[in-house]
Amino acid sequence: MAPSEDNDSAGPYGGGDRTGVADALGRARSFLFVPGDRPERFDRALAGGADAVVVDLEDAVPPDAKEAALANATALLGRATGVVIRVNDPRTHRGSADLAALGAAGAPVAVVVPKAEDAATVAAVLAALPPGSAVLPLIETAVGVLDARLIAAAPGVVRLVFGHLDLCAQLGLRPDDTARLVPARFALVAASAAAGLPAPVDGVCTEVRDRETVLAQARASLDSGFTGKLCIHPAQVPAVHEALAPDPDELAWALRVLELTTEDEVKLVDGHMVDRPVHLRARSIAARADR
Repeated sequence: MAPSEDNDSAGPYGGGDRTGVADALGRARSFLFVPGDRPERFDRALAGGADAVVVDLEDAVPPDAKEAALANATALLGRATGVVIRVNDPRTHRGSADLAALGAAGAPVAVVVPKAEDAATVAAVLAALPPGSAVLPLIETAVGVLDARLIAAAPGVVRLVFGHLDLCAQLGLRPDDTARLVPARFALVAASAAAGLPAPVDGVCTEVRDRETVLAQARASLDSGFTGKLCIHPAQVPAVHEALAPDPDELAWALRVLELTTEDEVKLVDGHMVDRPVHLRARSIAARADR
């Protein structure tokens, strides 16, 4: 994270081009939440090594601190890069106020939309923001899961995010019952691929300081098709990055495949057939190492 050099034109990732923002957010492994009403924590979050810092105006902020949190968030956008804002539900008065303030700020902004359930609402969010802004729908309800493909295809969407805690609360599931959540996770992975988006971002690990638990959950996220994870404490970030990186043998294999083959050919590499799907898998592994 770094200070913004041009506050008039720089967006959350240092530029006003949505392509650049989408690329940065699509490659991000870690999204670190910080409450919007705790500005004294902002600098620590920015220095925590996360690929993106998400200033939360929603669940982490009590009702009487919402306006102050919004003011803090807009001020941070003016001095730092790599910042994303989770607004309140845009279908509420508070969410509308968040979007109006961010829209008036002038520079592009990346916004997490909570409880995203339909493409029309996501499109309305984008329309309320400055040109070049980006939207990350947070899928955390049954309706959102069932309509994930439509949401992923909405204008301005750069990546889907999974909010499994709220979904489990709605469905009466235990958040640690990962088997029951497999269909929901697969829905987001498939919707992202169908829309041509990067792989989605998985939900938080509620264990803050147990490194092995964070590692295990982040590796499970990767195995499920996710390449990013939400974090609630800076201590989680290094473990998430480690878990989402390819291991040395996997990376060596991928680089060898990319060196010896092209996407459009079928060839034997070390006695194994490599065709287009295998080549694309190797490319995705190499991409995970290049960040």
